[in-house]
Amino acid sequence: MDYLPAIGIVASIIFLISKILQICRILIWRPYALTKHFKKQGIVGPPCSILYGSLHEVKKLNMAARQTVLDANSHDITPRVLPHYHKWSSLYGETFLYWFGMQPRICISDPEFAKQILSNKFGFYVKPSLRPSVQTLVGNKGLVLISGLDWVKHRRNINPAFSPDKLKVMVKRMTACTISKLDEWKNQVVAAEDHCHSIEMNGEFKELTADIIAHTAFGSSYAQGREVFEAQEELQKYCAATHTDIFIPGSQYLPTSLNFQIWKLDKKVKTSLKCIIESRLNSKATGSSCEVDDLLGLMLEASESDGKPKLNVNEIIEECKTFFFAGHETSSNLLTWTVLRQEVLKECGMGIPDADMLTKLKLVNMVLLEALMIYGPVIELFRQATKDMKLGDVMIPKGTCISIPFVKIHRRKEYWGEDVNKFKPMRFINGISKAAEHPNALLAFSLGPRACIGQNFAMLEAKSVIVLILQRFSLCLSPEYKHAPVELLTLQPQHGLPIIVKPLHL
Repeated sequence: MDYLPAIGIVASIIFLISKILQICRILIWRPYALTKHFKKQGIVGPPCSILYGSLHEVKKLNMAARQTVLDANSHDITPRVLPHYHKWSSLYGETFLYWFGMQPRICISDPEFAKQILSNKFGFYVKPSLRPSVQTLVGNKGLVLISGLDWVKHRRNINPAFSPDKLKVMVKRMTACTISKLDEWKNQVVAAEDHCHSIEMNGEFKELTADIIAHTAFGSSYAQGREVFEAQEELQKYCAATHTDIFIPGSQYLPTSLNFQIWKLDKKVKTSLKCIIESRLNSKATGSSCEVDDLLGLMLEASESDGKPKLNVNEIIEECKTFFFAGHETSSNLLTWTVLRQEVLKECGMGIPDADMLTKLKLVNMVLLEALMIYGPVIELFRQATKDMKLGDVMIPKGTCISIPFVKIHRRKEYWGEDVNKFKPMRFINGISKAAEHPNALLAFSLGPRACIGQNFAMLEAKSVIVLILQRFSLCLSPEYKHAPVELLTLQPQHGLPIIVKPLHL
């Protein structure tokens, strides 16, 4: 029996050696092998340091970029929002390799390759895993993050709630929320000495879109919906602050001050949503009057089969979190860059617009598309190869992450022309597919089977708000404005957007 301790020691040593070899493979051998693999194909990139990859340079370039302020007439924002991509593409070409920690990433800025990746229906390019804090924010079981059969099930159940006909009923709530906000603006302006007042529009649009989604998603339960937004907005700040930090698997379970804050906020979000959803389900079960013209009602109606929900309460909670984050952040930032007056009085007069009026606003639609091209809220998207794939002439090994920088594709002169950095809505006069040399060069809502399910909602919301503003106010940029867009998970103005507002009719 004396040999048993010796066997235990040997087994421990073998286990330890296997773990050391595994760590060496991840930290040393894999970066070396993949770098060599891509170099043979003519693809190179910045140096990769152990554990951190290229993150040190990413942080350094981002910090320097945030100290700069662009000319107010400049729309070439890539050097500021993705300074590392701007630098590396000039050094290594439009396709290059870099390391986000120990995750290899290939940057692809060719719209044809982007189309092949995003349109793939066979699961060869999936969304890579996000760090737990971002999953908590967006909804780890929501439509944006799930894949495979789960995604098919959720998309099929939720898609009817976002059809144009169903969304038409939302316009009344959108306009009611907007008019309430505009009345606040008018009161501020009237109180001013010269009936002229500077308003920080970015914050105002955040409040407005939060109010619109709270009303359109939850109807009479909008007050609890606002609580969800406030918690998610705070959670987003934590996610943005740690976005380029090294993530150690398992660290999300440690009792750190950051994790305590994230757990607290997530609990608040889930409790509020669960209360709203269960109240709605109980009303249906008891035969009480129940709203079905808000998004929650439409989702519940669409996801029922024989009177039983296809999605459980937790799944609906995750979908609501997804809709809140995507609908609030992207719509408020879209509106920030698109306060323009065109054709509104001709088509809508001074009346409250309905869905039919909004469809006639061709120029407003072109202005929104141009704003999405230049200042789209989502500036890059990622996919991960689930097997060895050939993309054009490039062999991409399994597990490699592919970065699709929308902000760069939307500024490539070979597709959009020499005037790509000018605000030129008329480029969309013949539609999206003919606006550029490639029919899929505009990727603001992505494309393929996983294109944004809420794009019709976002466009209706944006048009409604623009019409109501332009009917009531004249606007000009405040001299205090600093043109400094920045990525905080979505594109935002770093120093806000102060606009001088003057009512057209007192």
